[in-house]
Amino acid sequence: MIVEMNVPSPGESISEVEIASWLVADGEYVEKDQEICEIDSDKATLTLAAEESGAISIKVEEGETVAIGDVVCTIDTAAKGSASATATKSEAPATAAPAVSSAPVSATETSYATGAPSPAARKMMDEQGVALAQGSGKGGRITKEDVVQAKTAMGNGPGPRGSERKKMSVLRRKVAERLVSVKNETAMLTTFNEVDMKPIMDLRKIYKEDFKEKFGVGLGFMSFFTKAVTRALKLFPDVNAMIDGKEVIYYDYADISIAVSSPKGLMVPVVRNAELLDFAGVESEIKRLAIKARDGKISMDDMLGGTFTITNGGVFGSMLSTPIINPPQSAILGMHNIVERAMVVDGQIVVRPIMYVALSYDHRIIDGRESVGFLCAVKEALENPVEFLLDGESNVKSSLGL
Repeated sequence: MIVEMNVPSPGESISEVEIASWLVADGEYVEKDQEICEIDSDKATLTLAAEESGAISIKVEEGETVAIGDVVCTIDTAAKGSASATATKSEAPATAAPAVSSAPVSATETSYATGAPSPAARKMMDEQGVALAQGSGKGGRITKEDVVQAKTAMGNGPGPRGSERKKMSVLRRKVAERLVSVKNETAMLTTFNEVDMKPIMDLRKIYKEDFKEKFGVGLGFMSFFTKAVTRALKLFPDVNAMIDGKEVIYYDYADISIAVSSPKGLMVPVVRNAELLDFAGVESEIKRLAIKARDGKISMDDMLGGTFTITNGGVFGSMLSTPIINPPQSAILGMHNIVERAMVVDGQIVVRPIMYVALSYDHRIIDGRESVGFLCAVKEALENPVEFLLDGESNVKSSLGL
């Protein structure tokens, strides 16, 4: 029986995907539920698993774009496994040979010369540091003229000047399109402030070991920032709203998108109802989503929605940046690295660990008063975590779940 494998729908708004890579070879025997293909959508990279065991016949090449529901391969369930196939071949070598010899030979195979430079062209490429994948000569052979044209296009330099051209993934292309659309379609502004991180660092120094021992996750900065953001969103609901045509949608919950770097690019999974989670809940959920993103196992459901985004460029050493809004959201908070700086406290110059924070917002829906007030509320909570995030000195341990 021949089983057709169709492209599944990764999400409501997605109509097509790109075949990123095949994990098996054409004609190979695959087991049921074995991962056979990676699919790139504009949200994430997903894997396609075999629906049945059998010999696979690939119908779509890597890099091709296909619509949802299209057939990408078939599986012949009548084919035997690799062990059985090997036994069959050893039993009847005499009958197998004529079958091979009688198979038609395709006349359209790629020429041996495709991408191969002529001797003169190879010498020029080595001397001038030029890298070419294909030329204009017969059968795709690289000629001296191809090298000269490539060198002219690159300009001259004292050392090797190789280059490599790669196709952008669907995810990368979609991110690029969205970033450009945000700049063109929103009235984006950014406001900045600074946060004295000493109170949080002091709390972490006291409780981080007990916290990790009890919950199995660290007491990081992200939980403090998430709790500070959910508090500020209640105080300034315009920041937790979105424009939909001629209407504004206000949300009474806080789904916080957390920007995570992964091998496939930037992923933005969502911590659902972050306002209801305690510190351990926030840290555990962020860790779970980050591991899934970095292992390439993130799902569409993990990234759909989100009412506000937090991004932390500080992990890469960024001191200050202007984060770009994650549409259709109206605002994003940017965290940065912590640097010891001189500050005036009670008339005295002291050294404190300072983080610059940035709030980019859509001025069409959020006014300056709300944006500045929101960022000041975040700063207030972070600099006074015991009072605003942990319910007072007597409730610190219980608020942390200890």
